Amino acid sequence: MAAFLWLSQDSMIFLRQPSRGPAVAPPGWTLEKVSLAAADGTPLAGVLLLPPGAAGTRQPAVLYFGGNAEEVTAYAADAERRYGRRAVLLMNYRGYGASGGKPGEKALVADAISHYDWAARRPDLDPARFCAHGRSLGTGVAVQLAAARRLRCVVLTSPFESLAAVGGTHYPWLPVRLLLRHRFESAAVAGRITAPALVAYGAEDDIIPAEHSERLAAAWGGPVERLRIDGHGHNDLDLDPRYAPAIAAFLDRH
Repeated sequence: MAAFLWLSQDSMIFLRQPSRGPAVAPPGWTLEKVSLAAADGTPLAGVLLLPPGAAGTRQPAVLYFGGNAEEVTAYAADAERRYGRRAVLLMNYRGYGASGGKPGEKALVADAISHYDWAARRPDLDPARFCAHGRSLGTGVAVQLAAARRLRCVVLTSPFESLAAVGGTHYPWLPVRLLLRHRFESAAVAGRITAPALVAYGAEDDIIPAEHSERLAAAWGGPVERLRIDGHGHNDLDLDPRYAPAIAAFLDRH
């Protein structure tokens, strides 16, 4: 079992998804296809969504980092419902959608920092008003970005204190901490992040149990707002009518 976990962990952690077809912007929004080259030359692809009336102004922006089975450009149509009228950058991880390469923790974090730097150089985006939103696996990326770059605020959906801790919950009979190559040790850096955070999670989550989200919230160095959604688990938070409005309201405040 230990050998199986060591050899198969990449395919268990990163469930690479193909492109779901052309991304669709909300009515009245501008959709810009984005193609970037990572530091090692790997091609990375996604979309930038700009709200109506953005021309000639510097927009606040949300950088979204998805879960391990998400092709993130498929969520383009939901940008306004979830974030209000703010720019949204949806870049697929390596190996997902139209992005090349192979995913891994170090590469995904480095790519996220590069995406931030690219967005910060744009004359139509305001880096003083950037937010990172991570979901599930993407919270590990968003937390590392928040530790490396200044963010106005952070939204974390179904986060964890470390992937090793979550793995230990599911495989208590295995030395997960010794075997895991992609550790995403979020709690280790959370204490030095002072940006406000919204931590949203399902009370019945059986993939990342609620206590893991609470541990990361407790380790956070800045103010934390919690959204515990009873009756929902890991993959259905979007179905609760409180979820999207809570994110938009948090962004409005910060």
